[in-house]
Amino acid sequence: MSAVADEVIRQHLIDPAICIRCNTCEEACPVGAITHDERNYVVKPDVCEGCMACVPPCPTGAIDNWIRVLKSDAWSIDEQFTWDELPEEAPLPVATAAPSANGVAADSDALAADAAAEAKAVLAEAAGFDRAESTAAAVTKRPGSTVKPWSAAHPYVNLYGPKNPVTATVVGNYRITEADASSVTHHVVLDFGTMPFPVLEGQSIGIIAPGADAWGKPHHPRQYSVASPRNGERPGYNNLALTVKRVTSDHDGRPVHGVCSNYVCDLKKGDTVQVTGPFGTSFLMPNHPRSNLLMICTGTGSAPMRAMTEYRRRLHAGGRFESGRLMLFFGARTERELPYFGPLMKLPRDFIDVNLAFSRMPDQPKRYVQDLLRERADEVLALLQDKHTCVYVCGLKSMEEGVLDALRDAAAQGGVDWSELAGRLSGEGRLHLETY
Repeated sequence: MSAVADEVIRQHLIDPAICIRCNTCEEACPVGAITHDERNYVVKPDVCEGCMACVPPCPTGAIDNWIRVLKSDAWSIDEQFTWDELPEEAPLPVATAAPSANGVAADSDALAADAAAEAKAVLAEAAGFDRAESTAAAVTKRPGSTVKPWSAAHPYVNLYGPKNPVTATVVGNYRITEADASSVTHHVVLDFGTMPFPVLEGQSIGIIAPGADAWGKPHHPRQYSVASPRNGERPGYNNLALTVKRVTSDHDGRPVHGVCSNYVCDLKKGDTVQVTGPFGTSFLMPNHPRSNLLMICTGTGSAPMRAMTEYRRRLHAGGRFESGRLMLFFGARTERELPYFGPLMKLPRDFIDVNLAFSRMPDQPKRYVQDLLRERADEVLALLQDKHTCVYVCGLKSMEEGVLDALRDAAAQGGVDWSELAGRLSGEGRLHLETY
């Protein structure tokens, strides 16, 4: 531990026991204070400014931990990398220390007041999109809501953690990409029996692969988006579905073995799995009548879109809901690698407007979702300007910049200030980004 100054600070730490390694916090941090290795996500004590930009997007709350320490005893990132759980807060000297650089005093009453003020500020920011300057800079670079749509249902989160996972039984495991496709994607259905596990469209769960990692520690949970509606993959039963791609290479094409993805894809009917969650409080669908869904995804990023679409389809079929417009932009290398291609093609076109982009079709030019967004810019902008529209983007991180550029171009084509529009959409819980 480095000797700096003998003053009390509230050190920002990430709880490794409930962190699901989704990278949201590192992406949200505007000053580069968060980093990670193969095991843990950690906060650099000499860089963190306590701006709170990383707190609202975290799906588990692992990021929202603050422990009082002497600045000279702050935990280094090398120490944090070795943790399996947060350390206990050690007793501090009785004497009141002078305020630190970030305004935190040693007096316990003052610390409590500061913590309450920070919590109040975070809630106000989430509701009104009125952030501090450093946080505003992050939003300018990457718009995206950290609050849910106003009419979304209440989400339940963190019912089960790595220390108390719930057991689910596999009741179905189906390959949903063609046999000759270069990628393998499975649709896996899990049943929770009598154990409560409420989920909403847009939420995710964690799966714990059996065995240990390279350090001899149990594997951390891996996060997967739920691909089924709130009333179950099989309506009326306590089950849900996942869309899981078997990972055999990294984003640069180098061979790797995805421990959890291969474990899940190899599961057989009747097998049991350890599940954590649910997670997610903002990437949720609106529930009010005539609300529109603009959905943009690639690959397994289709999971939450399938959940939302299927829930609306069931309501529509029962005549119980006056749905607005559903517009889907879905990208894959080929149609043989596009999950749910067959069922998607059977949906009525007066129910959902489907736009497919394929980047590796023989003898055809590469087309990506952003290309289709530009081709239909007028209609896309009309949806963006409709106060009843919620926008969802999900897929590989590499797609995000292209999609946001296409939305910006659509706005510019219509003479609309994208920065103002994106800020309003984000602040109202209507522009959601989930890329990985």
